[in-house]
Parts: sequence; C-alpha cells; structure tokens
Amino acid sequence: MDYPTDRSIWSLGSAPHANETVVTSTLLDQPTAAKDLKESTPQTEPRPAERRRPRLAVLDGLRLVAALAVLSWHWMGVQGWPAIWHGMSGAKMPLGASIGAYGWLGVQLFFLISGFVICMSCWGRSLGDFVTSRVTRLFPAFWVAVLVTTAVLWFAPQRWGVDSQRPTLVRMLTNLTMMPNPVGTTNIDQSYWTLWIEICFYVLFGVVAAFGLTYRRVLVFCGVWAFASIMAISSGFPLLNSLVQPDFSWYFIAGIAFFLMHRFGPNLLLFGMVGFCWLMSLNRIERLVHDNSAGAGHQLSWKITALVITASFALVGATALGAFNRVQWRWLTVAGSLTYPLYLVHQEIGFEMITRVSRYLPGYATVAVCLAVMLGAAWLLHRFVERPFAPMLKRGLARSFAQVRSNGQVAARS
Repeated sequence: MDYPTDRSIWSLGSAPHANETVVTSTLLDQPTAAKDLKESTPQTEPRPAERRRPRLAVLDGLRLVAALAVLSWHWMGVQGWPAIWHGMSGAKMPLGASIGAYGWLGVQLFFLISGFVICMSCWGRSLGDFVTSRVTRLFPAFWVAVLVTTAVLWFAPQRWGVDSQRPTLVRMLTNLTMMPNPVGTTNIDQSYWTLWIEICFYVLFGVVAAFGLTYRRVLVFCGVWAFASIMAISSGFPLLNSLVQPDFSWYFIAGIAFFLMHRFGPNLLLFGMVGFCWLMSLNRIERLVHDNSAGAGHQLSWKITALVITASFALVGATALGAFNRVQWRWLTVAGSLTYPLYLVHQEIGFEMITRVSRYLPGYATVAVCLAVMLGAAWLLHRFVERPFAPMLKRGLARSFAQVRSNGQVAARS
C-alpha cells in the first residue's frame, strides 16, 4: 500500500545529484550545488537531464485507482461474509461483484508505485532523511486510524473478519507499532497486512541508503534482491521468505527500475530487469489467484489477472518515460493525498457503515453513499492529522538525528 509518498510525487529531473556521487548531506543540509557535482561526476556514468521535468501527477491518480480497487474487493468482490450484505453481494450487485473480484490486484499496483516513489523521494538524501520521511508519512494517520477502528469494533454489534472477539487493549497497543503480525498479534484492520510488506522493503532499501544511493548501488541492490527472492522460493526458508517477500518483491524492484529510467533514461539493462520482474510476477500470481478464488466464491481467471498485472506495469512504465507529462490536473494531487487515509479506514469501518446503510438503500446506492463518507473521513485525516502532525514529527526527528551526529562526532574526536 504507500502507497506512500512525501506529500506529492515530484520529478527530480533537475535535482543536482549525480548518480555515482555519494551525497552526504544531513537532514539540515541544502542540496550540493549542481556546478560542484558536475565537476566531480565521472563522465562514464549516466546523468539526469538538466531541465526540470513536470510533476508526475498521473501516479497520484493511479494510487487512488489502486485504493478504490482494493475497496471494491472488500466491499463487493468478497462473497460469504454474513455481516456485510448477508453474504450475498453477488446477488445484490452482480456487475460490482464481478469487477471487485479482481480488486485485490490494486495491492500489486500499490507496490509498483511504491518502489518508484520511495527511490525517488530518498535519492540524494541521508539515511536519517529516509527514515524521517517514512515515519512522518506513515505513522500519524495510522495511529489515529487504529484508535478509531478499535473504537468502532468495540461498540459494533458484532465483529466480522478473521476473529470474532472485541479488540483487547494489548492488541490495540501492539497494532500501534505497525508490526503486530511478526509477534503473533492480528491486525485491527485486516487490510493493514500490506504495511508489513512495505516495512520489509524500507529495511532492505535503507541498507543501500545508509551507504548513499548511486545508480550502480541501486542496480546491484535490485539484482541481489531478485536473486534472494528466487532463493527464498526454492529453499522455503521462513526467515528469508519473510524478509525478501518473494510474492511481492518483483513489483518494488520493477518500480525502482522505472524510476532509474525516469531519472537517467531507459536502456536495455533496465528494460531487461523490468521484463524479468514482470515474468516472475506472472509466475507468483498463480497461487494468489487460487487463494483469492475462495474469497470471490468462484474460480478467478489467470488470464484476466495477468492482463491487469501487465496493464499496471505498462501504466507505471509509460508514466516514468513521460507519456503522461502533459496530464497536470490539480484534482489528481488531492486524489493522491486521500489515498493512504482512505486505505486505512475503508475496511472495518466501511463494513459497519454498509451494514447500517444497506437497510435503507439498494446495493449500489449504499456503496456510493459509504464511499462518499469514507472519502470525507480520508480528507479529515489528511487535513487535521497528516498536515499538522507530520511536520511536528519531522522536526523532532531532525533534532534527534542531529544530536546523534553531533554525539558521534564528539565520540570520534575523543
């Protein structure tokens, strides 16, 4: 799901960081002058274009499409949940159920975009910058969403999902860490499972960021991660499997390769990397198709699934190569800002709303009303939680990392 970017998705085409020059700026440093980097850049390395490229607004829109796809899967595609639509969403909304049955593929699109924007947002930054950007982007809205979802489930007449018990205090507090699954606790909202996948990506990518992101290092990272994913599949080693996430790593790696195309220009190596990831993703979705067929109540088509995956690769790739640079609709920025909050609140809270509203309205009208309310709730989270608290958290972390650097320098001199 990040699904996450730092406020918006911007092209770094004019950023002055050359790909093989390790930028050592701190949280409070300004970017190195383009003239200085130009003098120190090896001429054999690919270099970004000098002109400033337009904002990649289409990626904001694709993120909202991914969120709405996942929402359609939970709200209409899954059959048999008795507390929502009495387990009869297919009978009430046959077209919606047919489309929603493939909505879970929005997660794959999320991960593709995430690989692109995470690499973009931390290029030329220190490890402290990278950690700060991820914490301030993910946690403020998440903490509030966990508390609100816990309150809704506590007072709801019945609990649906994986378990049938009211959330306990320990479960709620563990969920605030964003890591309940590794320690044996269930998510307050079951859609939060994707956040653990994102965290694994951040940990792996953070190792490279600690040494400074360069074109070559990022390429090596992608190759090593791809090889480790294949080893995880063949060995079945649980720890390796949990760390590299071989079912989803291909989307992150392809997203990173698309960013390198966007910043430095396409070449055969990058196209080959994307093609390899696309082929491996088609291999891994076979099991996901089988697993999600049970939720959909009928056998899903591998061909349709493969077509959606291919379209996702094509859309992100076309965006990276500038095919949609002229699309600069301002509402896409708003759409991007609502995506993450919408994802956080749409499932359990949405189920409670659907159960109540569907008593008075037909199926599609119920979905429309609940979606409007959920978008309003997402805007409130963005406006009154993310916008005011993320900068406060960023300043606190900036001071913390500055103190770490200062103390480290004193210790080194001693």
